[in-house]
Amino acid sequence: MTVLGGIGFTAPWLLLGLLALPILWLILRAVPPAPVRRRFPGVALLLGLTDDESVSDRTPWWLLLLRMLAVAALILGLAGPVLNPQQERAGSGPLLVVLDASWAGAPHWAVRMDLLDAQLAEAGRGGRPVALLSLTAPAPPQFQSADAWRSRLAGVSPEPWQPTKEQLEAARTAVTSAEEGFDTLWLSDGLAYPGRAPLLAALRAKGDLRVVETGQPVLGIGPAGFADGALQLTLHRSDPGAARAVTVLAQGQDPAGAARVLATVPTRFDPGAGEATAALSLPAELRARISRFEIQGQRSAGAVTLADDRLRRREVALIAGREDREGLELLSPLHYLKQALAPTADLLDGALLDLLPANPDVIAMADVATLSQAEEEALVAWIEKGGLLLRFAGPRLAASDIARTEEHPLMPVRLRSGGRTVGGAMSWGEPKTLAPFPAESPFAGLPVPDDVRVNAQVMAQPDPMLAERVIAALSDDTPLVTRKPLGQGQVVLFHVTANAEWSTLPLSGLFVQMLERLAVSSSAKPPEAADLEGTTWRPVQVMDGFGTLRDAGALPGVAGPALAEAPLGPGLRPGVYDSGDRRLARNVLGEDSALTPANWPEDVPVERLTLRPEQPLGGPLLALALALLAADVLAALALGGRLWPMRRGVTALAMLLLTGLPGGPLSAQPVGGEDTEFAIAAASELTLAHVLTGDARLDDLAQAGLRGLSDTLFFRTSIEPAPPIGLDLERDELAFFPMLYWPVTPEQPQPSDAAYARLNAYLRSGGMILFDTRDADIAGFGAASPNGRKLQALAAPLDIPPLEPVPQDHVLTRAFYLLQDFPGRHARGRIWVEAAPPDAEQIEGMPFRNLNDGVTPVVIGGNDWAAAWAVDRDGRPLLPVGRGFTGERQRELSLRFGVNLVMHVLTGNYKSDQVHVPALLDRLGQ
Repeated sequence: MTVLGGIGFTAPWLLLGLLALPILWLILRAVPPAPVRRRFPGVALLLGLTDDESVSDRTPWWLLLLRMLAVAALILGLAGPVLNPQQERAGSGPLLVVLDASWAGAPHWAVRMDLLDAQLAEAGRGGRPVALLSLTAPAPPQFQSADAWRSRLAGVSPEPWQPTKEQLEAARTAVTSAEEGFDTLWLSDGLAYPGRAPLLAALRAKGDLRVVETGQPVLGIGPAGFADGALQLTLHRSDPGAARAVTVLAQGQDPAGAARVLATVPTRFDPGAGEATAALSLPAELRARISRFEIQGQRSAGAVTLADDRLRRREVALIAGREDREGLELLSPLHYLKQALAPTADLLDGALLDLLPANPDVIAMADVATLSQAEEEALVAWIEKGGLLLRFAGPRLAASDIARTEEHPLMPVRLRSGGRTVGGAMSWGEPKTLAPFPAESPFAGLPVPDDVRVNAQVMAQPDPMLAERVIAALSDDTPLVTRKPLGQGQVVLFHVTANAEWSTLPLSGLFVQMLERLAVSSSAKPPEAADLEGTTWRPVQVMDGFGTLRDAGALPGVAGPALAEAPLGPGLRPGVYDSGDRRLARNVLGEDSALTPANWPEDVPVERLTLRPEQPLGGPLLALALALLAADVLAALALGGRLWPMRRGVTALAMLLLTGLPGGPLSAQPVGGEDTEFAIAAASELTLAHVLTGDARLDDLAQAGLRGLSDTLFFRTSIEPAPPIGLDLERDELAFFPMLYWPVTPEQPQPSDAAYARLNAYLRSGGMILFDTRDADIAGFGAASPNGRKLQALAAPLDIPPLEPVPQDHVLTRAFYLLQDFPGRHARGRIWVEAAPPDAEQIEGMPFRNLNDGVTPVVIGGNDWAAAWAVDRDGRPLLPVGRGFTGERQRELSLRFGVNLVMHVLTGNYKSDQVHVPALLDRLGQ
């Protein structure tokens, strides 16, 4: 390939044709255009006459120029011009291509493969044998034809680890063992790796070495941590150059199980800084859904960090058998538990029956002996669904009769009466130490401190199942911790107190490690090898070099210490691992990782990887030549006078075709535009609508509320609503919508007479309006508030039937859910619907009257339903409702009321049919 002026030519000899252009100019200039032939009778008098000299006319200069350009474009196009040509390099003999093939090269992997393909094509034209050496999976180089390697490039991909010292040494050995010399092309990822110098020396001893890099910094992200109430992220880059802004995406599953971007974190590298930090504060529920963080626009395993149990702060409910004694906080049964769990878990306090509906991860009971029957049944049901009950002994438990004669469902073993005291003036023996943990125990591998002493404990009855339920024991083999499964959950008993009354265990760091092993808490930092001693972790999902997760399949398990400290490689891939109830993520970058740019010797040529591929220009130039030749034909016809008759023929043909087309009376374009688009959008799917009040904030809230109700209908029913629409009563058609939500404000304008005419027609045709004064927290129904007075003014021109508070047997109470209350953000307001007929009576034996044979045209209330329904674009509630579990229950009832309302609008008196009575009575337990 010959390069001229930055453009390469694959057939440069054709450019010699450009030298003939001046000769062609002279020839064409001497050839006149064809004359115009006209029949003129007087020419007959000139027949037989001849001229001694004849002078031909000249071709116009612009036509000559047009023809010259056409020929020049033809010659250039046939010469094979190429934009951004790859320079061919002189070389002969074998060529070794070295690939770092790590995750750092994944963002520009396609460009690397294009460059490699071009190099292989060049080597193939030169007849050079080629071998490929991947440093992340080194093997002895095998020199083959370049075409054979080109056919296998699709199977070459980056690995999710960097070359280790062992792999670099294996590559050096493979290079040294090659008998013949060769040149080397090293496609570097741009990072420095320890142990690369011996390999570099071995390659240079074999022949010439050339390095190609992208020249762009490599970006990575370290493991996420939790500190100061927020998620902490550390970003790295290999080139601490100018300031750079990046965005981190927090990804996870929404409530429907679909993968979503749950949050974005804008981050900025300062000038000259190699690291950047970002903090993300999220609610515990949303934080628990995060599965990975990744740098936007960086498709590599190093730009992804996976989340595990460390980000999911477990909810632990603490219950004590006695109240804390004032002034003696250190003697509180829960003091040491709170100190151990507060940094890594969310602690819940309250009564047992109040805590169970919140579904905590763990319930810890310190010296709780007796529970009521209702508490016991509810607790057993919670454990069977996967809960963990953690119990601690104490004086109350030792003095009780629980689990004496038979095994109790909430105790892992049967207990002896009283307790056991060792050491002291009134006892025998010395305080006991802990025995090493057995291999099958969840505490296996944890070092046992010498200073832990046990002075008292509750003793277990010697049952046949005792040995397999003991997971920790004292030096005299008496149980210290016992465990049993119960359904999908488990019950664990520490035979000592949770404070320091019976032992020094709560004062040691072993206590916190034991809680972590039981999955009671989550560690705020990555575990060390000693913490995972004696455990085996099964890979669940592993990551490839591009940061994509896939199922681990039949990959073998990994020992705990290796998972914590061993370098990544074929035997240990980055991904998610689990062991029992715990889940741990092994990421590409650790907390102490750093990205160091590669530093090559001065005499090694380093080139930048071009991001501009070769672009052939032959096709466009040939197309230009054809276009110029077509223009030349038209110009010649025009000069010869033959273009105008042809134009008349073409015009006549076009008119003939137009008149032959099937036609009809012409009409103006039908009225469309915004009105047609609005009608199509509203009528194509079921759509909920709200009345625009002129208050932008309230209108946005109403839109968000109907969006939340539409999502609820989509996930819980067969209704699949379209996004809600805001209606202008003065302009928009109402007939497309089954229900209108009308929030009332004192400042909204009164609709016009034409708008009221459409509203009355809408109500008479089966539509329904939900009026919401949103003031149930400060006023009752009527004119007691500005909103109530405005409602009276708005509703006065409407054809509304008599109203009454919704009766207990109204269809709204059972249209989809069985409801007794209809709360929104407020819960105490009454709901008004169309009054029942005066002759409506209850039939003997039937629980419901035959009420409302149709749909009530209006529903009036002030509970601010839109605020309770409102969600943002990611499905998260916009406004708080109540407090804690009670508030979320109120929000749930509000959504159920919305579902019932829509079902009532769509099905009318369907649920008034007495055929549903047996099923409803069964649901009500009657």
